[in-house]
Amino acid sequence: MIALMDRRLPLPALLSQALVAFTIEFDNEFEHQTPHRTTNHGATAGSRGAPWLVSRVMWSNFLRSIDEEGTTTFRELQRRLQIPDKNLRNWLTRLSEWWGYLLIETAISGSPSKRMHSDARVVPTPGGRKALRVWQTLDEAIEKRWRKRIGEDVIDPLRESLSAIVRQTDVELLDSLPILGYGLFSRLPEGAQRAATDAATVSGLSLASLLSRVLLLFATEFERESELSLAISANVVRLIREEGTLVRDLPRLASVSKEGIATSVSFLVKRGYASPKSAAGWGKVLVLTSKGRQAQDTYLHLLWAIEESWGTRFGMQSVRGLRESLERLAVEPPTQKSPLWLGLEPYPEGWRASVPRPEGLPHYPLVLHRGGFPDGS
Repeated sequence: MIALMDRRLPLPALLSQALVAFTIEFDNEFEHQTPHRTTNHGATAGSRGAPWLVSRVMWSNFLRSIDEEGTTTFRELQRRLQIPDKNLRNWLTRLSEWWGYLLIETAISGSPSKRMHSDARVVPTPGGRKALRVWQTLDEAIEKRWRKRIGEDVIDPLRESLSAIVRQTDVELLDSLPILGYGLFSRLPEGAQRAATDAATVSGLSLASLLSRVLLLFATEFERESELSLAISANVVRLIREEGTLVRDLPRLASVSKEGIATSVSFLVKRGYASPKSAAGWGKVLVLTSKGRQAQDTYLHLLWAIEESWGTRFGMQSVRGLRESLERLAVEPPTQKSPLWLGLEPYPEGWRASVPRPEGLPHYPLVLHRGGFPDGS
């Protein structure tokens, strides 16, 4: 029988905490090593012309598919990424015109062009090439840190359990979570195919890629049964008490950005899952409607139903081993004794050093178009 009131953290929350912690540590190191600019937190010395700072997801899902030498064409990149033409053009616009990692060159003149013909070359800028060289070292570097800080007796069983699940999946999964779409749903790549994953391929995946694949698999299974995304359910609906919850408290409670909460709340209100009520002197209180309370019950039920089904599908030993390994890493506010927390201290010059430290980690990554940061920043 599924324990709806189980006090343990649900499996996707455990996966999320580990993945978000890894990504923040990865991003902090990238920021430290790479010239960059930001919107609100200044720029590094000598960063004139340097790219805008973005998170690991932009590297993993887009930029690592581009040759440093600038030989990748639009057609070849679309084949590698398997995303629709319009989506690819939008992302290349962001990565070139907005963020400064790429140039789009016509095949005829070799000059920059806003027109993206299928034979146009996608060329890293000087700052983009520097970023690519740093990025490609960091998955391995952060995993080595974790082995030293947390212990191989935790990381090896974690990798083994994640790998056992990934080897048994029969659809293509991403090595990083996708950018969340409308309603903050996690979508598999368009046209994702059934594909066997051999042991050699899985053994070569980074820890962050394994975590991402398993979490994405859970999210897509959840969202086939739920009208709300796992991101909104885990980061907002979960936190709404019977009497309502102050909207201004949600970013702190969820450990995600105000922008991410605003997007989630807007969706819930427009779709009739919640209603904002005035609280004199306290701003707005978000109250779930009957439809919202049903969605909250569905969230709680599905979390444990899917985990239970995974035991049958992937093997009880693998799923139980995964949970046990992740529970050794779990963040438990307000004590913050988790070994994950020890790696989240930003460099003094980093942008995270200038903002309030979060009280916890998200129960699902809020990966937005703003730069792909795992907490929606």
